[in-house]
Amino acid sequence: MTSQWQYQVRFDVNDSATAELARRKLRDPALAPLFDVLAEHRAALKCQFDAFAEYVAAAEEHGVENYPLYQWTKATIENPAKKEKYLKSFTLYVDDREVYGKEIADALEADLQPLATSGLISRISKYDTNPANNPQSPQRPRERSDP
Repeated sequence: MTSQWQYQVRFDVNDSATAELARRKLRDPALAPLFDVLAEHRAALKCQFDAFAEYVAAAEEHGVENYPLYQWTKATIENPAKKEKYLKSFTLYVDDREVYGKEIADALEADLQPLATSGLISRISKYDTNPANNPQSPQRPRERSDP
């Protein structure tokens, strides 16, 4: 029986220099094991900060009222501590898909595990599309009313 939910694998790296090399998809020898795993799974990485920045840019181009996470995402990328965090965080797409089957996610996670053990990756996370397992969208900031 196959799961009705789809999955996504994400990982973090420890340092900014490694993150920058990964963001630029530079074939640095230190990243060769990572890019080998990605190629084997037809996977590509996307920096979370870059994804957030693209979302904000699209919202500003097409009208923020159509982008329910605009305020939260813009605040996130403008916060220096969160920017630093999300510059080191990557989402994996498989065959250009943001979410994919459990078997694919499990295999990808298993093949990334040695990179976590070696220290190239600091954390691996697997998420599913089950709403019960995911946080709700942040509420829009409340309007301040001055007395």
